[in-house]
Amino acid sequence: MYWQFLFLSLFLFSTTAPASELKPFTSDGCSAFPDGTFTQQSLWSNCCFLHDLAYWKGGTEKQKNTADIELESCVKNVGEPNIAKLMLTGVQLGGSPFLNTPFRWAYGWPYGRGYKALNRSDKLQVVKKLEDLNVIIDDQIQRVSKGINEAK
Repeated sequence: MYWQFLFLSLFLFSTTAPASELKPFTSDGCSAFPDGTFTQQSLWSNCCFLHDLAYWKGGTEKQKNTADIELESCVKNVGEPNIAKLMLTGVQLGGSPFLNTPFRWAYGWPYGRGYKALNRSDKLQVVKKLEDLNVIIDDQIQRVSKGINEAK
């Protein structure tokens, strides 16, 4: 009986967990915040899209802080310095990797990654997912362009 238990234990606990897989990139715009003003409804949406890219791939705490400061700077550059400060506070408080939210730091990875530098394998996954996204975007550009040319 002892040997059966030992064998079963070794079998169950010796299997290695599969490496974490990065999910395809998604963006919800500015998450729980408007994408712009009442009159310019997508004024800073590009800022949020770039911020989402950084949050999706994750990385170190320093990289998160950099992404947050870049968001603030971007929103300031579209002429909304007060909104920029508010957004910075929001992402600093609500973007923690330790909150299981769809907009947390490193949301492309399974929950629990925390602040972890991207290793070579992680970076290869990021590049592959971004290449896949680029193919989708290029296809959509071609479809729209074709429609424009057909309308002439």
